[in-house]
Amino acid sequence: MITRPYILAILALINVLGALAVWDLSPWWWILMAFILFLDVVAIYDMLQKKHSILRNFPVIGHLRYMGETIRPEMQQYFIERNFDGAPFDRDTRTVVYERAKGLSSKKSFGTERKINAPGYEYVRHSMAPSQHVIEDPRVDIGGPDCAQPYSASVFNISAMSFGSLSPNAVMAMNKGAKLGNFVQDTGEGAISPYHLKYGADLYWQLGSGYFGARTEDGDFDPELFREKAKIPQVKATYLKVSQGAKPGLGGMLPGHKVNEEIAATRHVPVGKGVMSPPYHRVYSTPRELVRFMGTMRELNGGKPVGFKLCVGSQLEFLAVCKAMLEENITPDFIIVDGAEGGTGAAPLEYSDRVGLPLTDGLILVHNALVGAGLRDRIKLGASGKVITGFDIVKRMCIGADFVNSARGMMMATGCIQSQLCHTNTCPVGVATQDPSLWKALDVDDKGQRVANYHNATVAEAASLLASMGLNSFSELGPSHLLRRTNEQVGETYAELYNWLQPGELLSGTRFHNWAEAWETADPDTFHYPAVHMRG
Repeated sequence: MITRPYILAILALINVLGALAVWDLSPWWWILMAFILFLDVVAIYDMLQKKHSILRNFPVIGHLRYMGETIRPEMQQYFIERNFDGAPFDRDTRTVVYERAKGLSSKKSFGTERKINAPGYEYVRHSMAPSQHVIEDPRVDIGGPDCAQPYSASVFNISAMSFGSLSPNAVMAMNKGAKLGNFVQDTGEGAISPYHLKYGADLYWQLGSGYFGARTEDGDFDPELFREKAKIPQVKATYLKVSQGAKPGLGGMLPGHKVNEEIAATRHVPVGKGVMSPPYHRVYSTPRELVRFMGTMRELNGGKPVGFKLCVGSQLEFLAVCKAMLEENITPDFIIVDGAEGGTGAAPLEYSDRVGLPLTDGLILVHNALVGAGLRDRIKLGASGKVITGFDIVKRMCIGADFVNSARGMMMATGCIQSQLCHTNTCPVGVATQDPSLWKALDVDDKGQRVANYHNATVAEAASLLASMGLNSFSELGPSHLLRRTNEQVGETYAELYNWLQPGELLSGTRFHNWAEAWETADPDTFHYPAVHMRG
């Protein structure tokens, strides 16, 4: 093993040889001696500093360890990982996005590299008589019985990403792409910026716990500001973010040094002062208050669709919301279910890895609860969280979604290379940074067209899959069309793997004990229950 005495002996020998060589008087030897002296200084510093034990024990060469650690993600991504085992998104998936965004063919030769007999592998049933009709530009009508301005949305849209998290050029590129492709851009909780309005794309305005864009000076909800902003023609729907997949139940802090004049004006906050998005909301504290706020939002926004977004945590809590809807006779026009695998927002590892239900479980729970409560026909369901390909669209619609949203897919179409530096302000491609020297390199016209290309090609592939399954409408999809390998010999449909409630079953008495117990326990006036009652 190379230890400090050996390293110091080698450095001493190098110094002696360098000193002898200087007698040659060649300028090259003087340069070499300067380098040797630099190594001496590094060695002395390493042995005296107290932060890194590795450098104290292995001066000079210990820096190789830190250099290797710095470039490890790039080495892993480009030279080590296989096409199908990278994370969060593998090489094959990223390549599909890039090729579709560029308008290239995303076909692949020589068969799949996936282990199609491995447990967990998912696939859809196809038909011996495929449909002769492939849907073009499939849409979903959003707006329940109390909605005065329903909206026809694409089945595939841009998920919530704020200006401030994304650069000005990235927001504009997505806005232009959404306009070209006739689909929705979600503002995220950072409010409606001038960049969201640049090209006139349709918007969903998300209101988070900071109420940015519609807040009072002390951080409360300002109804008049909300009313004013909701009148903007591009705003087609407004909704409340209860929680998000990356960090459900956790707030956030926007540091003061990031709050420049532009961000301050957009969010209605003071310049240069840190702003907190608390983990809780001021507009509600019970399921009943949440439902009533849906009615308030609808009144203030002029009858446009309203909704809320959540990463599901508890069956009991969501059933309490359903009870509140029934008792108040107020329903949102849509609910977006975010999976715990979502992740454009930076979060502590504990939250990213261990908090919240995955999208499959959360979506099935919400769909079942609404069906069982007799509310499903009044509310459209969206799904977000690692939705990238046409198969992802079909899969989510098989288990309850009416439409899907993608954040990271749209980021990759805009140029994201999955460097995972979103929270450092050093995004190398200018997507997730506020550093002008980086984001100015992102060409809005080029990337806007790529976003539209990616959307159009992915929706077309989803429609093609639908036709191959012998179906003529996304509304025909159901859990019996989607299968998952449970072992190497058996693939079971989602209709077999999960319990599915019938319309109104919770009201008339359900045959499933766990649903019956949870429905009986759920209280529309509280989110808090003894631990013995809480379920996944």
